[in-house]
Amino acid sequence: MIQAYLFPGQGSQYPGMGKIHYDRNAFAKRIFDQANEILGFRISDVMFGGSAKDLRSTNVTQPAIFLHSVVAFKSIEHPSLHMVAGHSLGEFTALTVNATLAFADALRLVCIRAEAMQKACIKTPSTMAAVLGLEDARVEEVCAAIREETGEVVVPANYNCPGQLVVSGTMKGIEIACERLKAAGAKRALSLPVGGAFHSPLMAPAREELAAAIHATPFHRGTCPVYQNVVAKGVTEPDEIRQHLIDQLTGPVLWTQTIRAMVHDGAMRFTEVGPGKVLQGLFGKIHPEAVVSGVE
Repeated sequence: MIQAYLFPGQGSQYPGMGKIHYDRNAFAKRIFDQANEILGFRISDVMFGGSAKDLRSTNVTQPAIFLHSVVAFKSIEHPSLHMVAGHSLGEFTALTVNATLAFADALRLVCIRAEAMQKACIKTPSTMAAVLGLEDARVEEVCAAIREETGEVVVPANYNCPGQLVVSGTMKGIEIACERLKAAGAKRALSLPVGGAFHSPLMAPAREELAAAIHATPFHRGTCPVYQNVVAKGVTEPDEIRQHLIDQLTGPVLWTQTIRAMVHDGAMRFTEVGPGKVLQGLFGKIHPEAVVSGVE
């Protein structure tokens, strides 16, 4: 049976995350100690003892989720690596476990990405909104109409599952989108408590900074294909992986399409590895026949 491993993205953090691995596993302790040294501060202290607010800090959230997911994967005995994927930030974890990226290099890229995204958010006030109960094509039509009529940025950002699509854009663009999407029949269209329009053209300044870091980092041919967010297909060629990672910052997360591609390519069993159970919860609408589990 073909096994796929999935890794969560931003928003799955929680106080105390990763501590059980640190306390029980000598390898996990070494990983956390190495991360503390690379980052220049004790992220382990924030993860284990910090508040939910502390974990929302830009320089903590993304590396914390990455670290937790890596050590959780290392706790699996004899994993069968047939294919991997990660939701947004989680793609860096996927590339680490399949040996495309060395751990230290991946952690540095995650930190550069987080800081660059934060700077882009400060430059242009922006946000995201969750749209529930409306077909993807209808959401795309409404966003396109708003862009054409107003010049505001508003684009589909996360295709999480059928009936759940997150849009990104300027503050005004998202305000208009929420009104129009509800009028178009969405059950809900509500702004999210995030600092910016991730996976949209408004992340272009961050894209440039991340691209420079990615091109300066060694990428290797992985032990299995990584199904990347922006193309929703398995990729093994290092240069292609690089470009898709860069494109991901301003392009949408095609998660529904990614899972369906993995199923099409033979995946029968899916395991979410890392904090939370968000990705497991999406299978009910993407592919309810899948065998789904989690390792936290």
